[in-house]
Amino acid sequence: MALESQRKTRLEDPGAELLDQLTSFFAQYGRILAGVVGALVVIGVVLFFTMRARRTAEEQAAGKLAEATIYYFQGDLGRAGQTAKQVADQFPNTVSGNDAHRLFGDTSYWNSDFKTAIAEYRRYLAKAKPSVLTDAATRSLAYALENDHQYAEAAKTYEGLVGHMDRESSAEFLNGAARCRRLAGDRDGARKLLDRLVSDFGETSYARLGRIEAAELATQP
Repeated sequence: MALESQRKTRLEDPGAELLDQLTSFFAQYGRILAGVVGALVVIGVVLFFTMRARRTAEEQAAGKLAEATIYYFQGDLGRAGQTAKQVADQFPNTVSGNDAHRLFGDTSYWNSDFKTAIAEYRRYLAKAKPSVLTDAATRSLAYALENDHQYAEAAKTYEGLVGHMDRESSAEFLNGAARCRRLAGDRDGARKLLDRLVSDFGETSYARLGRIEAAELATQP
């Protein structure tokens, strides 16, 4: 090879071939890449507006739920329940919309509509994350079940709460579970729960009741 040709080969741009390859690649796949980028942009825009819509809905739901809560503490159970139901129906996919089921359950309970209260508490608990509020709603559910004469289910609900709150409350739940077992005709189950109440929570006010009820069960045929 001539010296001039060798120098020319050595002086060629080493990136030229790479540039040619990239040009060829974009010529072949450019439309596909543009489509992918466009799709990602569309997805981003949709997510942005979806999140903003959810935030707006949550703010509206929270405002209406606060209004219902004020009615509740003012003793206006009718307006409180009506407003809470509207929030639950209008904003079903928001946290406040779900919390409205709990408040509607409370208003139904105090209006002695125990079946509606049970249904609303269960709707709330199905979506809510475990917290102090869910424990309180479960307690209300247990009382609603008992008042609706669903004693076996009420007993299980009471028992499931033992250990979730303070010791006095746990004693209350064991006493409630024993009461419901007794009303359901399960005397042995009631006696076992009362024995647990007295032995594990003997310092509580419910222990005294437990001793009395256990003695009554022992004397009855």
